Amino acid sequence: MLRPPPRSRSSEPMDLAPGAAAAGVGLIACDAVGSTNAEALAYARSGERGPLWITARAQSAGRGRRGRAWVSEPGNLYATLLLTDPAPPGRAAELSFVAALAVHDAIVRLAPALTSRLALKWPNDVLCDGRKIAGILIEAEGTAPLVMAIGIGVNCRHHPAATEFPATDLAGAGAEVSAAALFEALSGAMVLRLREWDAGFASIRAEWLRRAGGLGGELRVRLGAREVAGRFEALDDSGRLMLRRPDGTLEAIAAGEIFPIPPDAAMGAAGALSDG
Repeated sequence: MLRPPPRSRSSEPMDLAPGAAAAGVGLIACDAVGSTNAEALAYARSGERGPLWITARAQSAGRGRRGRAWVSEPGNLYATLLLTDPAPPGRAAELSFVAALAVHDAIVRLAPALTSRLALKWPNDVLCDGRKIAGILIEAEGTAPLVMAIGIGVNCRHHPAATEFPATDLAGAGAEVSAAALFEALSGAMVLRLREWDAGFASIRAEWLRRAGGLGGELRVRLGAREVAGRFEALDDSGRLMLRRPDGTLEAIAAGEIFPIPPDAAMGAAGALSDG
């Protein structure tokens, strides 16, 4: 499939890092789309195999995990990387950790003063001062081939208010980083992290754990209609969160939403939620 030129000119043109361009990664920079993930999957249905980035200055139908709307004001970064058959389907979930590390790498490169304030939140968020600054949504279609859309949103200049998990943005944290500059750094970092992942998940897992927020602390985990609580002990070899329950059992969590429990509230919360 021939890749079309950018859908429209952006007031802030996007460019790939030299390493990404040299690796054969493509880019379609849009002014506005419904959703960069939806756009990427539409290209895949038309025969595009990637690797291909879709970026947008704004989204009218951005979404997060579990179908939630994602606030998409101009000034933030909205980007999706389309990949085809990046790994066997059983390893697809590992891409959340690959992408989170790449986002972390890009932010640290452009705003090194924030390094000690950043942390990774299982399974697919980046935090600054304990507040969400970036989110990742991975969507897949098919099995042969397996198409993966890795959607990444980073709050560069704005963040939503009154969210269940508090949010922030780079500007509010004291770092003036444009969406275009961050994308260029991200495109290069993603190439490097994907190469690392090609050799196996062990290195990615170790690097992610080094940057993990809440490791060793008490959490409550929302699993659909119920919640459980316990201590975040580790990640297993496939990236599942290992939760030490109050009764001493170790539970592997494959998917869920986590919320930290303050130390002074941990004991009561664990008891109240353990039977949920």
